[in-house]
Amino acid sequence: MAAIKVFSGGAPKEVFLRLAPAFERQSGHKLDFVFAVMSALRDRLAAGEKTDVLVMPTNILDDYEKSGLALHAHRAVLGLVRINAVVRTGAPRPDLSSPDTVKQAMLNSHAIAHATPGATPSGTHMGKLLDQLGIADAMKGKVIHRPALEGGVQLVASGEAEIGFYPKSEVINIEGLTLAGPLPAAIQLTTIYGAAVASASAAPDAAGAFIGFVNDQKNLGVWAEAGFDQPG
Repeated sequence: MAAIKVFSGGAPKEVFLRLAPAFERQSGHKLDFVFAVMSALRDRLAAGEKTDVLVMPTNILDDYEKSGLALHAHRAVLGLVRINAVVRTGAPRPDLSSPDTVKQAMLNSHAIAHATPGATPSGTHMGKLLDQLGIADAMKGKVIHRPALEGGVQLVASGEAEIGFYPKSEVINIEGLTLAGPLPAAIQLTTIYGAAVASASAAPDAAGAFIGFVNDQKNLGVWAEAGFDQPG
């Protein structure tokens, strides 16, 4: 039986923690998860750290496959995740019906939170969005850069940040938070998450079995409950 190390972005964390015990019971393999922002995972891979499974946006996996760090065999698309706004439970929900109402909600807030630009796809998108909406200067001093899984959700739950903007899967089932809804389509970011076996894996068949298990049709409900949509 193998020990399978999984490098994953934060978005699928709830799914994997729910599915891991069943996979371990059925396969006899043991899972070791590393959940981190994309920039941290890429730095660890660049430094030569070994893993068995990569769970990342598909465009990043495409690059790793081209460079030889990921195998094509067992590649899978796991689901789509979109950016949602969250507020403290009981607080008024912002109007997210159009880019203009989102812009006004940001300007009216005492503070907003999102992941650090460059660290995650959602953080990079939100940083660019403030420029796109023409409010980057007006929001200086009102934006807190904090990934959801590194304290961002607590900032919103405590009220320190009035609105958080994060991938739905990272905030959907957090006590103290209420989903206000997705960003409008015109300013939305849809991230397609996939999985691949790392070319340096010492247990590629076991790693592929894990990918097949989490991507099985019988587990689609778990992905949906965790905030993911299926492609197509």
